Amino acid sequence: MAAPAPDAWIKDATDQSFMADVVEASRATPVIVDFWAPWCGPCRQLSPPLEKAVKAAGGKVRLVKINIDENPAIAGQLGVRSIPAVYAFDRGRPVDGFVGLLPESQLKMFVDRLAGGGAPGDAGGAEEAIAELLAQADESLALGDLGGAAQAYATILSVDPEHVKAIAGLARAYLASGDAARAEETLSLVPDDKKSAPEIVSVRTALDLAAQAAEAGDAAPLLAAVEKNPNDHQARFDLANAYVARGDLAKAVDQLLILIEKDRAWNEEAARKQLLKVFEAAGPTSDIVKAGRRRLSAILFS
Repeated sequence: MAAPAPDAWIKDATDQSFMADVVEASRATPVIVDFWAPWCGPCRQLSPPLEKAVKAAGGKVRLVKINIDENPAIAGQLGVRSIPAVYAFDRGRPVDGFVGLLPESQLKMFVDRLAGGGAPGDAGGAEEAIAELLAQADESLALGDLGGAAQAYATILSVDPEHVKAIAGLARAYLASGDAARAEETLSLVPDDKKSAPEIVSVRTALDLAAQAAEAGDAAPLLAAVEKNPNDHQARFDLANAYVARGDLAKAVDQLLILIEKDRAWNEEAARKQLLKVFEAAGPTSDIVKAGRRRLSAILFS
């Protein structure tokens, strides 16, 4: 018997057919429900990549689309207040969902997770999606989009709870937002056999540095003091520590390098010693470290 065509995995449903098309159908195959409306622009954006991900799953998951303008009852019962709203049903009950748009890589992970690990012949598809999502998360973190980064890292961890880079990234996002307690809590997710991973060691160092720098104070008045007197070395050193305390290692490196350039011997080379600790916190492969080491070499050997 021939396998059903991909379009057979996607269908429209109504309030009246919901029990059969979604609840009962999900007892055999997981079903994704897409609540949409013709006037909804984001719904039109979500539809193509969502359908693509469902077709790529090769029949391991089905997609049911419900126009809430014509079928408001089920959406109301489920508490749908904004669209697009997506619910996943498995074994007759809702098990997952999201509201709004998601990047295509996250959509693929959402579908693959429901399908149980990806489409036939697509081994490694989930791994590719995770790698793409991790790159996006790292970029968001570097650009200061802490919310976007945290969401992306959390999505990875929903699929792979022991993903070391995602744990480290999420901890860094919390630290950068000033929430050291949640960063510490996130690190507790690391399995014992992975606690020595370079990414985890770097974040641990960053947390320790932040705790040590907590007494540096708010960055704003320290920055004002440095701008008023560029040769106020103590204020600049404290400013660097204030940046460390909130996880902004790039700005901390910048201030420490300026101080080293102005007076490398100040306070028994305190700036250089602190800079090396910041490098360890950032991690050896970090762009912050690569750029910082080049600048440090230029200063020391000029």
